[in-house]
Amino acid sequence: MSSEQKRSDLANILVCGLGSLGQYCVSVLKEFGVTIYGIEFLDKTDWELPELPNWLDTLIIGDCRQSSILEQAYVGKCRAVLLVTQNAQVNIAAAFAARSLNPQIRIVMRSAQENLNQLLAQHLGNFVAFAPSQLSAAAFALAALGDETLGFFHLDNQLMRVVQLTIPADHRWCDLRQLHELNTSTRKLLSHYRPGDTVLNGFYQWEPNTKIQAGNVLIWVSLGNRLVASDPLPASDQNWLNFLKCLDWKNWRSQLNNLWQQRPQTQRVAIICGGLVAFLYLACVGLFKLQYPEIALQDAFNVALVLILGGFDNLFGQLKLPFPIPEWLHLFSAGMTIVGTIFIGILYAMLTERVLSAKFQFLQRRPPLPQANHIVLIGLGKIGKQVAMLLQSMKQPLIGINETDLEPGVLPKLPVVIGNIPDALARANLPRAKSVMVLTPDEVTNLELGLMARSINPSSRLVIRTDDPQFSENVTRLVPFAQGLSVYGLAAEAFAAAAFGENILHLFHVNRQTILVTEYQVNQGDSLDGQLLADIAYGYGVVPLLHQRGSSLSPEFLPPDDIRLHAGDRLVVMANLEGLQNVERGILAIRPWLVRIESAFSEAAIFEGATILTRCSGCDIPMARSLMNNLPATLQFPLYQHQAQRLVRELSKIRVQVYLVQTPVSGTVDSGSVFEN
Repeated sequence: MSSEQKRSDLANILVCGLGSLGQYCVSVLKEFGVTIYGIEFLDKTDWELPELPNWLDTLIIGDCRQSSILEQAYVGKCRAVLLVTQNAQVNIAAAFAARSLNPQIRIVMRSAQENLNQLLAQHLGNFVAFAPSQLSAAAFALAALGDETLGFFHLDNQLMRVVQLTIPADHRWCDLRQLHELNTSTRKLLSHYRPGDTVLNGFYQWEPNTKIQAGNVLIWVSLGNRLVASDPLPASDQNWLNFLKCLDWKNWRSQLNNLWQQRPQTQRVAIICGGLVAFLYLACVGLFKLQYPEIALQDAFNVALVLILGGFDNLFGQLKLPFPIPEWLHLFSAGMTIVGTIFIGILYAMLTERVLSAKFQFLQRRPPLPQANHIVLIGLGKIGKQVAMLLQSMKQPLIGINETDLEPGVLPKLPVVIGNIPDALARANLPRAKSVMVLTPDEVTNLELGLMARSINPSSRLVIRTDDPQFSENVTRLVPFAQGLSVYGLAAEAFAAAAFGENILHLFHVNRQTILVTEYQVNQGDSLDGQLLADIAYGYGVVPLLHQRGSSLSPEFLPPDDIRLHAGDRLVVMANLEGLQNVERGILAIRPWLVRIESAFSEAAIFEGATILTRCSGCDIPMARSLMNNLPATLQFPLYQHQAQRLVRELSKIRVQVYLVQTPVSGTVDSGSVFEN
């Protein structure tokens, strides 16, 4: 996201490492119309994407860690460098070299080490790192579900779901609701089509006033169950330090109570006993010091320590007490020893429980195989494990098939069939499975195993990993029931989009197109500054999911169209690659609609109508009041279809007679003439 001046100066991208991921990144970047330079360690002619040499403006053969090679690839005048070799050490070394040669360059690196990525971001600045397997795992998992959920992700502890529904004849919306009525504060419609229609790319290719009928297919994004907002501990690191950092002192009691309830019962008992022992220990020190002021403070601490560790007989075990002591203090000392003995017993019990649980964990058996309506996942490599974890987090019954056994601590709750994969299919209850995923690194093997599984269960949903684009296209054409997804093809769009400064949060697949959840920070003078959300949504073809005014205010999910962005705002949108290109280039779609207002029912309608005009269209209040006081008139302020029809509906509610006028040309309106009679 940048101004026109920045785009003209820095429309150059350097890609280091032209393996599978690098080649896909080049193919995606070419769609942005930028100049692309490439560095590859070895010269080769058998590219996975045969057109790659034609897409590159310059190809350098050499080591991207060397400053001389980077300078040959014009790193000094590039806006971004993509470091996507398979060697993490090479990527890191090249990142430091690129930063030393170009302090302003954006670095997008391939890396799966999250802690290291955070440290590099702090030291390098203008840096982002992704792991291809993590980006594509969600798309594979969702492809296997075969139900209404097309995507899911979390934004600021808020679950969001992308849902698809084919309307049955008995649905409550059928023949009663119009499409625009589905848009609420918790739901936003993305797509609508009828069986047999050509599915168009984009989000707003539907007529707002269309009535919902049986057989219609609807896709929308909605808010799911919000995570516990009062939970003071981040899920990644639940500890007291993070609790204190995020503690809101206005409701500290409820937050402390939540923290207490999250502790296991044994820990709560230990905390209570520890607090009681600490109190008695300090009380014992104080009482002995007050009773015997002539002893040193160190002696008082020593006496208390002896008593708390069960040393009552060491002090008072003789027939005659060695020193005078009041009865109450003598009884208190005995109680100290009793409490200390109980506490030590509890401590020993907890330690024994931990040791035994750790011992039995090594001997723990995996759960039994599901019998029906489950997903069979073939190939538990890096991507397979990521997909398995996602499916388990969604409570999906799952069976993994792998040639070799997994480590004891890897996916301990996953039922796994070990052995030769063709033989293992017979033991995975395949005839009653709902989906089969084949994710081994060999795409020919994937196709073979997928067809074998399909012959055993013709009704199952089949998802195959296919990294070669031509192979994937052939599979899709010849085997239409199989869905072929490429790890690098899915991840490349996230890497390419990140090169332009966006923060890619999530990625999933809808209607055979990749959807990216992208975060923007609005800067002064960029393509989002000063825009209404309606203009951003319908003009760029993106779906605003979250808006936050500065960092101090709470974010608003699925925000209304009427918000105007300012520098410093945070915006998260859902977009396909074309939408991100539109934002990057600052290219808004044409506004083809004008609003014609004939009359208003009352003076109150005239006054309120001006407010509605300002809110929905973006014109200022003097313009709107001038128009409403000179009816009939046409607002010469072009609008998008969804924006204009919403304005008509809002004005009609207050009994203003209004309709739309379509014009084939959209232009800039002079501030002195915003309407015509």
